[in-house]
Amino acid sequence: MSVRPPDPPLRERWDRRMEIPLAVASLVFLAGYAVRILAGSHLPKAWVDLCLAVILAAWAVFGVDYAVRLRLSGQGVLRFVRTHLLDTVVLVLPLLRPVRMVNLYYRLQGRRDTPRFSLYARVMVYAGLSASLLGFAGALTVFRFERDAPGASILTFGDSVWWTCATLATVGYGDVTPVTPMGRLVAVGMMACGLALLGAVTGSFSSWLIQVFTREDEREDEQRPPGGSPGA
Repeated sequence: MSVRPPDPPLRERWDRRMEIPLAVASLVFLAGYAVRILAGSHLPKAWVDLCLAVILAAWAVFGVDYAVRLRLSGQGVLRFVRTHLLDTVVLVLPLLRPVRMVNLYYRLQGRRDTPRFSLYARVMVYAGLSASLLGFAGALTVFRFERDAPGASILTFGDSVWWTCATLATVGYGDVTPVTPMGRLVAVGMMACGLALLGAVTGSFSSWLIQVFTREDEREDEQRPPGGSPGA
């Protein structure tokens, strides 16, 4: 006997209620991870354990949210994983949570019939925040694996941040590059995310420009005298 899916408002209420807790948990997770990477060797063991506890607690919040959304979906586990692949990847790799912000761009595309600049501006702001958070997380991860690797050119966190900015912007100067397998794997992900974020921002800005030009043309047509020509 199949389980009847719950009403959509119930899922929507859960999503709205979890927006702030998930955002806070994401920042807490990132902060704990950053402290462990940047100051782990200089911290007392008690502080290191505290950072680990904070990271695990934030991860638990992500897991509870995923489980509740799975239950509310009324779908089987395998089907839910297939239809929410990005959410599943983010659960396994919480540092990728900023990538979920890109989904906002695609959701807004379904509302193109009534475009408003505030929506497009919001997409660009969210994409910028996502790029910043994702870049910071990527820089931390690359720095963790590269700083002690033989022949590494990324020796400081500043080097890692510089490399991250060049990679997300798809510039790729090549003055510093990862040499470890994990560093290169992170680089591939950063390239893909950089292209996606740039595409979201560029697409939103282009759509807004087209909207502005279309309104100007319609305004000129309304002000033009009946029977007149553009060159009259």
